[in-house]
Amino acid sequence: MAELRPVLLVEDSPNDIELTLEALEKSRLANPVVVARDGVEALDFLFRRDNAPGKPSQLPAVVLLDIKLPRVDGLEVLERIRREARTRNVPVVMLTSSREEQDLIRSYGLGVNAFVVKPVGHREFFDAIRDIGAFWAVLNEPPPDYHKEDASGEEP
Repeated sequence: MAELRPVLLVEDSPNDIELTLEALEKSRLANPVVVARDGVEALDFLFRRDNAPGKPSQLPAVVLLDIKLPRVDGLEVLERIRREARTRNVPVVMLTSSREEQDLIRSYGLGVNAFVVKPVGHREFFDAIRDIGAFWAVLNEPPPDYHKEDASGEEP
């Protein structure tokens, strides 16, 4: 049986990290979750740099990406993901408190798969995370070449 691809959560708010992990756990998502607390950690993980959290052997099933991040913001992370052939097809969901129209426009312009404004209420936030996790990690079918990547990171 194939190893489950991780979910990469890129979030700097300890409270939002805790709520997201709780929601994913209670939704019985079997995929491991790797947390990056800023854009640099996210890029380290995706591009398998030496200081990457979790040192992945494969690309994530989905990246849950906040916009407002320290060091490198979420929009720059998204741009770098889409620029590289190896990561171009990784599903990215902006999960943000930003309601700025420019963030929405720029995210879609850079190739985000979905843009979700974090609900304010605990229950609504929990439900949104559960649904996002179930769809992107379980129901979504990635492109055929997404499964062919080997552990070295070389393209097929």
